Amino acid sequence: MLSDKLVKNMGWLAASEVFRRVIRIGLVVVLGRVFSAEEYGLMAIIFAVTEFSIVFIQKGGVAPKIIQADEKDFDELVETAYWTNWILCVGIFLFQCSLAFPIALFYGNEKLVLPIIITAANYLVNPFYAIQDALIRRENRLKIGAIATALNSVVSQSLVVILALAGMGIWSIVFALMISQFCWLTVYRRNHSWRPSGKFTLKKWRDIFSLSKYTLGIEILNYLRSNVDYLLIGKFFSVEQLGLYFFAFNAGLGVSLTAINMVSNSVFPYLCEAKDNMTALRQGYTRSLKICAAIIFPLVILQSSLAPIYVPIVFSPKWIPAIPILIMICLSALPRPFALVSEQLLLVVGRGGDGLKWNIFFTIVFTLSIVVAAQFNIFVVAATVLGVHLLLLPMFNILVSKSVFSRDRNLPITNAN
Repeated sequence: MLSDKLVKNMGWLAASEVFRRVIRIGLVVVLGRVFSAEEYGLMAIIFAVTEFSIVFIQKGGVAPKIIQADEKDFDELVETAYWTNWILCVGIFLFQCSLAFPIALFYGNEKLVLPIIITAANYLVNPFYAIQDALIRRENRLKIGAIATALNSVVSQSLVVILALAGMGIWSIVFALMISQFCWLTVYRRNHSWRPSGKFTLKKWRDIFSLSKYTLGIEILNYLRSNVDYLLIGKFFSVEQLGLYFFAFNAGLGVSLTAINMVSNSVFPYLCEAKDNMTALRQGYTRSLKICAAIIFPLVILQSSLAPIYVPIVFSPKWIPAIPILIMICLSALPRPFALVSEQLLLVVGRGGDGLKWNIFFTIVFTLSIVVAAQFNIFVVAATVLGVHLLLLPMFNILVSKSVFSRDRNLPITNAN
């Protein structure tokens, strides 16, 4: 049963994410007590840069096509995906290195140069395991991904704690990110037998790009929305103010984003199995939304309501000014997973272009709203993040549902009423 597979996959990912979150809580507590607001600000900038590169590799890269592809010419497609991913990763490595000095100049902080360059080396490890990862997801063996996530979390976050307590500051993040890459490498290669033939080919690159261009475009826009507030706060205010905001985001939305990522990894392969049966697809889509609600609503409400209690106790009283920001950012998670499920649905039915158009519209509105809010203070920025998400994302869900499951399924969502 498709529903059983979804529940089982979400169960494995949920167990992994809960385990990872328990470790992450310890990490956030340690960093909250050891890091200064400036160091939190520098960490936010480094993460913003690395996440932009990850968008090209993990989110908008070769995996979606491998997961969705039919059996015809599949072997040749996978070989092409392997070499395409190498080209992509080397390009991202060089691109991030080239950004190091301009970013440091933009923020007036030379401490950013070496961390940005060194973390770029992570992308040269990805091609050694990326295809195995995609094939495992195609086979719906998400238990393997859950194990890899748990192992990566133990290694990376333990290293951060150890190095931070040793006084290495922001370098504790950099070294942990580098070393933990080998956890993914080890688990995925040990759990899938596929290896490249050694023959270079790009014959099927158009097939990969035909789907990946939509996922890549959507993920770039998601990245911009996730980081535009950081970029503007760091520029218009100060690195210390950015650190306060980033702490609130990390301590508040981090748990919810963990659950949202779990949904992202589970729903797409689940819906792909029902892509040829509209009735089964509708049932799978509806079930996915219900599971999202059961996971996200209690989690977000509980965390946001308890924030005034646990923040000063767990993280220290110095972060009390961040509590109102934390609550607003946390509540903005409520509609996010439902919009994500709708994006996956559009990809499954071959209408990724509609999802991309919506994301362009949403990003423009969101960015303009943040630019206006940044003229005031970080509390107004947080309130704007909450308001835009609560207003626009439910609208997107309604449009997608009506469009895909209406009698005329070719009707673009931008014209659906």
